[in-house]
Amino acid sequence: MRLSSPPDLWTLLWIVLLFNAMGCIQSIRCKPKSFRDSIIVLEVNTCIDNNPTSIDESNSVVLRYRTPHFRAHAQVLVPPVAGQETWTIGWIQACNHMEFYNTYGNKGMSSWELPDLRDGKIQAISDSDGVNYPWYGNTTETCTIVGPTKKDSKFTVSMNDNFYPSVTWGVPVSDSNVPQLSSIHRDQSFTTWLVAINQATSETLVLQTIRWRMRLHIKVDPEKPLGHRAILNEPVAQEQPQILGKNEPIPANAMVKPNANDAQVLMWRPKNGDPVVVIPPKY
Repeated sequence: MRLSSPPDLWTLLWIVLLFNAMGCIQSIRCKPKSFRDSIIVLEVNTCIDNNPTSIDESNSVVLRYRTPHFRAHAQVLVPPVAGQETWTIGWIQACNHMEFYNTYGNKGMSSWELPDLRDGKIQAISDSDGVNYPWYGNTTETCTIVGPTKKDSKFTVSMNDNFYPSVTWGVPVSDSNVPQLSSIHRDQSFTTWLVAINQATSETLVLQTIRWRMRLHIKVDPEKPLGHRAILNEPVAQEQPQILGKNEPIPANAMVKPNANDAQVLMWRPKNGDPVVVIPPKY
């Protein structure tokens, strides 16, 4: 019986190498996926309520208005968490643009301003609740998964936002309460992110990005009796939010102090004379 010829030995060697290579490929494919690759956003819904901004003239010192709510809701499927890792998943929001002017006839206007945003020093500012940075809140807005866990977890995170301010009928730097408010203009834009953060390493995964805007213009006739002065001019219905097809990175300022509420300044800008700081920032 003849021994195998050298070509047959080479063929056998190639077969062995091929099976080894296939085994390596198979082992790579079977390797457990990372948290980053395994977390799945099952559903995202967002809207601004259809009801128009409501106006409250029941107070003789201030006018109040309440805008419709922006709402965001997401269902997330989280894979098993290995080891002692802790992940928090939830909503982070930043203000990208703010115009908030209250005009008092020919006297001037008051304005809430975010100086660094206004001057172009930053692109966005945190809209956190001021306690749970960088999160918008810590009730329905976030969920924390503490490892190790053995199976997938499914949960929901949701948030809502609206404006409910008070605007003085009289000039804010005057001792007089004589009604002179003649119009209110507001235009603000926000970016809202659905995010997963590793609490130990600060690894941050942006899962979804939403952009939304709230606008209003209220005309006021200060000569009319209380309860009949203000009319909502526009818009009656707000633009609906956009869920972006491509996620945007979160600016550094959106993750840290100060938040918009603490950084804002109320200015009085008279028609004649220098601007006056009425309410300074809180930080």
